[in-house]
Amino acid sequence: MISGISIMNDNETDASTAFSRQSVIFDEIYSTNTIVNYKRTRVRQHVLQYLAPNSSILELNSGTGEDALFFAKNGHRVHATDISTGMQQVLRQKTEAYRDQISSEICSFTQLEQLQNQGPFDHIFSNFGGLNCTGELDKVLLSFNQLLKPGGKVTLVIIPGFCLWETLLIFKGKFKTAFRRFFSSKGRTAHIEGTYFKCFYYNTSFIINILSKLYKVLSVEGLCTIVPPSYIEGFAEKHPKAYQFLKNKEDKLKSHWPWKYMGDYFIISLEKK
Repeated sequence: MISGISIMNDNETDASTAFSRQSVIFDEIYSTNTIVNYKRTRVRQHVLQYLAPNSSILELNSGTGEDALFFAKNGHRVHATDISTGMQQVLRQKTEAYRDQISSEICSFTQLEQLQNQGPFDHIFSNFGGLNCTGELDKVLLSFNQLLKPGGKVTLVIIPGFCLWETLLIFKGKFKTAFRRFFSSKGRTAHIEGTYFKCFYYNTSFIINILSKLYKVLSVEGLCTIVPPSYIEGFAEKHPKAYQFLKNKEDKLKSHWPWKYMGDYFIISLEKK
């Protein structure tokens, strides 16, 4: 089923437009990218360790439904939400065979109190920096409590304010990219399919501080800390031995200081007290 339309602010409207335009080619662009697939595998392995059989999951910024399908195929129920009507349309088409396990709803993650499906859920999940599209992440985080069962868990994949690989691009003369996360308290402009919107960067400490009274931290991992970010196109294909070496190193060090704080993303999981 699909339900719900929520009122969005200007930045959310622009992000929705951008991703709706990209929805028809999104899977084609990213499905064959080796490092994107590595990232998905890492995130899914991380989430699975915290899911009991037949868990109910609220997914935020669900995109085209790749993760919703994965978790449904593993026996879980997913309520997949997004502000992009285009992404939701693709998701519904892809998940038709799993209608008993996957429901969908158009809703901004800044207005989760308007969800028609209030759960409560066993797990809240947001992948690949979707939550970086809001400057009100504190509001989003505090709205989770009413949607989670006691002992429920949250897993978020967030773009932080520092990425080692990105900063090293200064040596290639790519100064704008190398420093785009610095001095970005008011957000940086992102550009997708001819549409501009703001992207905001958050560190682990921000999330932990906001939720410290209500949640305990289960784990933090760096993602694309040693492995290059996926936007360095063709790295894994052009340098397979180097990619495998870096991948093995990251798999061993992903939860260690300082690597867990230096990635293109970090994965953080918390449990409701």
